[in-house]
Formats: sequence, C-alpha cells, structure tokens
Amino acid sequence: MKNIYLITLLLFFWVQAFPQGGNVTISGFVREIGSLESLPGVNVYLGNMGIGTVTNTYGFYSISAAKKDSLRVSYSFVGYERIEIQIPGSADKQLNVAISPFTQLEEVTVSARREGEKMSGAVQMSKIEVPISQIKKIPSFFGEKDAIRVLQLMPGVQKGSEGQTGLYVRGGGPEQNLIILDDAVVYNASHLFGFFSVFNSDALKSVELTKGGFPARYGGRLSSVVEMNMKEGSKEKLHGEGGIGLLSSRLTLEGPLVKNKASFLISARRTYVDALAGLLVQNQQSANYTSAKPRYFFYDVNAKVNYDFGKKDKLYLSGYFGKDRYGLREKYDRQDNRSALDWGNSTATLRWNHLISNKLFVNTSLIYSRFNFRISSSDKTLDSLGKVEDEATLDYNSLIRDYSLKMDFDFYPNAKHKIKFGAQATSHRFVPSALVVKDENLIGDIDIRTTPINTIEAGAYIEDTWQPFTRLKINGGFRLSVFNTQSKTYLRPEPRASAALKIGEDLSVKASYARMNQYVHLLSNTGMGLPTDLWVPTTDSIPPQQSGQVALGLAKDLEKQGLTVTLEGYYKKMNNIISYKEGASFIRLDGANANELDWEDNVTIGKGWSYGAEFMVQKKAGRLSGWIGYTLSWTKWKFADLNFGRTFYPRYDRRHDISVVGIFELNKRITLSATWVYGTGNALTLPISRFSTFENSFLLRPYSYGNLNTEYGKKNSFRAEAYHRADLAIQYHKKKKRFEQTWELGVYNAYSRKNPFFYEIRGKPDPKDTSILTNVLTRYSLFPILPSVTYNFKF
Repeated sequence: MKNIYLITLLLFFWVQAFPQGGNVTISGFVREIGSLESLPGVNVYLGNMGIGTVTNTYGFYSISAAKKDSLRVSYSFVGYERIEIQIPGSADKQLNVAISPFTQLEEVTVSARREGEKMSGAVQMSKIEVPISQIKKIPSFFGEKDAIRVLQLMPGVQKGSEGQTGLYVRGGGPEQNLIILDDAVVYNASHLFGFFSVFNSDALKSVELTKGGFPARYGGRLSSVVEMNMKEGSKEKLHGEGGIGLLSSRLTLEGPLVKNKASFLISARRTYVDALAGLLVQNQQSANYTSAKPRYFFYDVNAKVNYDFGKKDKLYLSGYFGKDRYGLREKYDRQDNRSALDWGNSTATLRWNHLISNKLFVNTSLIYSRFNFRISSSDKTLDSLGKVEDEATLDYNSLIRDYSLKMDFDFYPNAKHKIKFGAQATSHRFVPSALVVKDENLIGDIDIRTTPINTIEAGAYIEDTWQPFTRLKINGGFRLSVFNTQSKTYLRPEPRASAALKIGEDLSVKASYARMNQYVHLLSNTGMGLPTDLWVPTTDSIPPQQSGQVALGLAKDLEKQGLTVTLEGYYKKMNNIISYKEGASFIRLDGANANELDWEDNVTIGKGWSYGAEFMVQKKAGRLSGWIGYTLSWTKWKFADLNFGRTFYPRYDRRHDISVVGIFELNKRITLSATWVYGTGNALTLPISRFSTFENSFLLRPYSYGNLNTEYGKKNSFRAEAYHRADLAIQYHKKKKRFEQTWELGVYNAYSRKNPFFYEIRGKPDPKDTSILTNVLTRYSLFPILPSVTYNFKF
C-alpha cells in the first residue's frame, strides 16, 4: 500500500502541473431528488463540446474541456428526467446536481439517452445493467423479487436446475462468479437450498453483470463479476417499503440521522416456512401419520449508515447478515433424534470517499466477509424413566473468513483519458472440514479435522479509458495478482484490453481480451452450488485456476425505438479447474487411524473450453420494456481422472438458451409482465444397465445368491429433456398522498410444464410375468403451476 500512496502523491503533483491555461474542469456529484442518493452511471455531457463521461460508483464525475464563454452541461440517466445547465466556461467549477425519477408514465422516455454515452459508444462490452425498477416488475418465484434470478434471464447466463439461483456464465460454475455487495465478497448467494438468493431487492441501488472484457480493477474469478451496491438511505425524510408474501415478508426503513448530512437504511426479511410446516405436521400428527417435527427458516438483514463531511469526504458503514436453518426432530418410543443444518453469510464494509482534487478521487475500504456451514445431529436412547441411556452426536463445520483492505483511485487528467488504479490485500482463513463424532457404544469418539489454512491474496491494477479520436475508445489495463499459501507464492500477470470503434452514428464494433486467475475453489458433488459444497484455497499442490477469454461483438442503438441491440461471440479457455474424483465426498471417514481430512487427495485437476454467440435486444424505458436474449454455446471439460481421461460435457452445458421478458404499463394503476424461458436439457450420467451376478458353491452352501450391479456409460452422455416455462404477473397500484400500495398476482410455470429435476432407473414388473423386472427411466419434476399473491407497500 505504500507504493499506492507514492503513486497518488506523484499523480497529485502531475495534476497540479497540468497545463490549466486553456482548459477548464467541471466536477461534482450527481444525486437523486427526494433522497439525495448518489447515482452511479449517469451520463454527463458537454453539449457544445461533443465530449462526455459517466459518474463512478459514488456518483462523482470530472470532465475537462477547452475554455469557452459558456458551457452547456446535461445529465441523463435511464428512468430519470434529463436536465441541462448553462454555466460560465472560463474557470473550474464544482457542480453538484440532483435529478428526479420519472413520476408519471411516458409514451417514450428514451430522450434520457439522446445525449451522453450510448451503448454503442461505451468501450465496455459483455456488461449488462438491470434497473432495480425493472427487477421489481418481472414475474418472480412466490413473489420474491430476486436480482440473481433476473440475471439468469440474460444471454450467456445458464440457469441451474428447477428453482436454483446458481449462475453458470459462459461455461463457468457458481464458484467462478465474483459476487460483490458494497465491496464485500459473498461466498454463498442462496437461501432455501438455492431457491432464493440472499439479496433483498428493496435494499439495492444498482446491479451490474460483467461476463467478459473484464476491467483490470476486477480479479479473483474466471467467469463473471456481479457487482451490487446498497442504497445509502434518504437524507431528507423517512421512507419505508415492504411486502407480505406467501413464504416471507420484508420491511425496509431509511431516513435522515442528520438532515442533508447523515442517513441510515435497514432492511430485514424472514420466511415463515417453519410456521406453515409446523401447522401441517401438527395436522398430520393428529391423524397419527408421523411424529417428526421439521423446521426451516431463513432471515437476512441489510444495514447502512453514512455521513457527508462536506465537499471532499464521505464515510459509509454497511453490512449484511443472513442465516438459513433446517432442523428435524423425531421422537418415538424411547428414541429422541435431532438433526440440524445451518449456514450463513456475514459481511461488513467501512468506506471512506475522499476528493483529493477536482480530478482525483479515492475510495478506501475495510472489508470483512464470512461464510459458515454446519451439520449437527444427536441420537438419544431413553430408559423407562425418560433419562438418557445412550447418546451419539455428530458435528461438522466448514468455514471461510476474509479481512480485506482496498483502495481505488479515479483520475481524470483530461477529456481523452479516464484512469483507474488501486490495490487490494485479503487475509483468508479456511477451515475446510472439522468432523467430531461421539458414540461410545459403536465406534468410539472420532475427531477428524483439517488444519486451518491461512493465506494472503493481493492484487494491484491500473487501467485507462483512452479516446484517441471521436470514433475510437480503448480500455487498456494490467493487473498483477499474488497469492501466498503454505510454502509457495504464486505471482500471476493479468493483461486486459477492450476497444470500441464506431462505424456509424449508432453502430460500433467491439473487441476484448482478459486473462483471469482464481485462487479459491469450490468442491461440489452436485454441481448446484449448495451450502454443503466446500470452499478450499490454492495450495502447494493445487495451482490457481486460470482463464483467457476473447470476445468480438456489434452494438447498435435504435434511438427512435429506444432499443439497444448487441451481438457477441466469445471463446474461453480454462486451465487448472478442479473437481472431485469419482466417488469422493466432502466428508470422508477412514476409520479411527485417520486424524485429518485430506481433501487434496480427493480432487483432480483438468481444463475446459467454452465458446458461443449471444444476441440481445433490450428496451429499458417506456411503457413497454424488457428484452429478448438468445445464446448458442458449447462447454467441454477434460480431467485425467474422470471419464477415462476423455473430453465430456459438464452438467450445465446447454446448446440453446432463450429468454423473453416483457413489461407493459397498461396505465398508471396496472402493470402486466411475462417471461418465457427455454433451455437445452442438462448433460447427465445415468446407468445403462442393471444386472444381478450369481455364484454357485455346492461345497460351501447348496444355493445361489446374487448382487445387484449397475453399469454406467460415458460421463454426462445422457441429455435431459428441454426445459421451458412461462411466468405471468399483474400488479395493481394504488396511491394515496404519501402512501402507495401494490397487489401482485403471479403464476409460476403458467402452463404447468413438467420440467425434469432428476432421473432414476427403476425396476418395473413385466405385465406378463411379474417376477421379471424391466429397467425404466423415470423422470421426476419439482414444480407444477404455482400461483402466488403478494402485497407491497411504500411510504
């Protein structure tokens, strides 16, 4: 970090030494009217100079131009009113502005993008921004508005199994996505075993997905970056919103602590599946069906406070805390058996924004992140008096914990260059496995643990968005990543480059290259990204994963229709990806002589390829909005210890993937929305035959006996049936003064498609001879048509 301070000092003197006689710099912050929330990604344009920029994550912008008698500065952002300000152009000026969201329906609101940086002019490719307002209108699973589920509807993002929130981006697995919430890494992004994500949309301000052409400021993952930022909280007056659904309820409050200076936000959500299940079990018990008492619930809390110290300094403290817990108690006769499964994330971020000059902005973050997973069980035998006679317990834990320091600088030397640079250092602590079993009567005590692993991951980067002339923009960057583990240090260079060349007024050709390294790995038996999966680090014998991705595309703005059209092709090569060996598991019991769980012996290292094309038409504003996305892709893996060393398709390789999303504002009170998705079936490994083997030994025993055996074919050689479904929703809005309420009726899987969840080979008696069993492939589905109703309110 000392080197970063030195670079900053040198840049500061460079800024001061920059010729100022012929240039003027306009800088400041853009906020939202009514809350004073800072707005990232706002287009700032000097209309009479032909140059522009966009605000950074914290709403700051800086733009330099030649001195003039006057300058016309315009500010535009999708979903907000465009404003224009005329100012003197003879001296530097700090210009802080506030823009207002649209308060009524507009037939066409695309005028918000007629000036500033259009999609075709942006140098960044393979990046998708989803307005929170759209997320809240799209049909959802049981009414839960979920940012991750919406990202699953984007081209290049494959969906997991029915109901799962895992992201599979351009051939990568769930662990290859860098998911960030206010600078903190979230390691497990799912509730309810993957059916909901941990992100409450009421607490979010922005959601961005980057699939390729990664800027140098991002590192540590191979496939994508999902960056989410929480709201700051209104600095003007108290606001609240919430909802009551069939499975959960939520409430968000925000308001000023010191008016126009400090604010807070707190958002909480909890499911009541446990209460519903309790009622169901109670009814079943009254009918003497079962004595089991299952219980499941999840909760999450987002909180944030901030203080504005003036023109140059702002302080933010934010955190996320969430947990899932499943418990089961079975009590019958003299047995009392209990089991529990719980997991959860905790994050905390302290951020300090400082404006060094009107051209140099810095953000410093202290970050904490933790993910813990635990299984526990207790089996008791009671005597006739109800006292414990025998007891066996099991306790399993897995943990990853991070402490990070991060500094990011934004430097605007002139209109042709926007430079970002910075560094980050993270202290990881991994506890892959800790298993304790106590059972004195059967196997005795077992205490099998993996020694905690402490590692250091660091990276430094610099990138420059350079516009040498009007029709060409280039983003060149370099990141140097370092990982220290045990007795070995890995040093990996990561070059990045993107370019956009305009070949028409609203048409551009784009290209990118990015090399990425990943030092943390997820071991999975299922490939679904469940909490039972195991986070492990790069070690002396397990090298970091690495990818190289090239992409080429076209981007077209159809301004009159308010549409953006993108077409991209990509090729990605992945090295050193890891997987369990056949039959391996995250819990391995080797008997009393084993005192450690050596997960490194259970994994195999391989490589992968992914390539394809993506097409998307998107409309973000207007009465009719939404998108159509199509992906054609191939993904292949090869491991020496899997499939006899032959190449195979991983589970979530999909040839075709289609998503259609539409939102129509019928009038001020009624909003209609629908989605339709289609995907090629998953690649699965299924038995090709089942047979019995017999032995005859009349010398030892005068009869025959047999064992049922299963024969498997090539790995993932079976294709499941195609997945498709339609979701529908209608929202009815009613507003009275400061209180707004919305009733939403939704239908998940509207035509009740029986999509495959898993398959099983079962023996079916022959109708002519019931003693003969015929192997039959049986498909199991999860969700039929599911209606839902949700009540939302806002004040």
